[in-house]
Amino acid sequence: MHDWIVVGAGFAGAVMAERLASVRGDRVLVVDKRNHIGGNAHDRLNADGLLYHCYGPHIFHTNSDAIVRYLSQFTGWRPYEHRVLAAVDGLLVPIPINRTTINMLYGLDLDEAGAAAFLAARAEPVDTVETSEDVVVAAIGRELYEKFFRGYTRKQWGLDPSELNRSVTARIPTRTNDDDRYFTDSFQAMPSAGYSAMFARMLYHPLISVQLETDGLALPADQRPARMIYTGPIDAYFNHVHGVLPYRSLQFRHVTLGQPQFQAVGTVNYPQDQDYTRITEVKHITGQVHPLTTLTYEYPSAEGDPYYPIPRPENEALFKRYEALAKAEADTWFVGRLATYRYYNMDQVVGQALASFQRLDAALPRTPRIAA
Repeated sequence: MHDWIVVGAGFAGAVMAERLASVRGDRVLVVDKRNHIGGNAHDRLNADGLLYHCYGPHIFHTNSDAIVRYLSQFTGWRPYEHRVLAAVDGLLVPIPINRTTINMLYGLDLDEAGAAAFLAARAEPVDTVETSEDVVVAAIGRELYEKFFRGYTRKQWGLDPSELNRSVTARIPTRTNDDDRYFTDSFQAMPSAGYSAMFARMLYHPLISVQLETDGLALPADQRPARMIYTGPIDAYFNHVHGVLPYRSLQFRHVTLGQPQFQAVGTVNYPQDQDYTRITEVKHITGQVHPLTTLTYEYPSAEGDPYYPIPRPENEALFKRYEALAKAEADTWFVGRLATYRYYNMDQVVGQALASFQRLDAALPRTPRIAA
């Protein structure tokens, strides 16, 4: 009854399924192990009617007009620019570090040029920038590195920044002006009715069937279409024949408070003493008006669902062995962060899936359909 099975109903799977059905007219079965669509971007109402992000905050931002146009078929948008504070030395200061951060921490009144000079004076030259520690120390020096980055990274990854690829901290800028936005992309907005509503519209197509609480790889061959889009962990697809690819996971604690607001911004980071890395108050993000508020505490973990590929050379080498196996699979396409062992922002996953579909569509003849 189906031409394709799509394993995983997150961004990669939903985009691929929607394109296969809408553009090619193919019949698609989407399966997911979880009891919901949307992957880690899934949101829902709690018992008090508060919309919350089940798997931590998901903030949509992009510089791609094409990706915005594509997703806008399935959702309206609420403008939102994310702001984050860090609890450092008893203060709440902007992160990424900017002029305000420096002035608050050190009791100064520097202008933009003064802030640039302040950071330049503390930067420590590094001959070869290889690790996440190198990136930060070379840019802002060891004192700010210790205050903002080392403890947070150790909690987040279970490793010292000196043990991690430079990509981990290279994503976080340092500013000498007062721009306190976490992202600077040209488009920053949230799906107006939430992510789950957007995914429901993406998958609402007469040629798409959705089957939840289903392991696509465990389905008998006679119940599974020959062609597959696989968005799960690539090592699981191959039964971990070369070993398990390491991931860092997260545990979440959602707490509802009997007050309308808890903190001044959407997220507060805790890089120093606490076990959790951050607290997110999702009402800032969704714009929901409600007399109560919900907080999400994030606790990094070595066990649990795979969230972040651990960027170390030996892990990349292991992935390459699985990638070689994947390239030999004639009827399976590997799409998304888990299938390619990469950390992607949401817009990047959408872009990768759209590009993957274009290559697939160009390579495969479309199946002629007989009108009913």
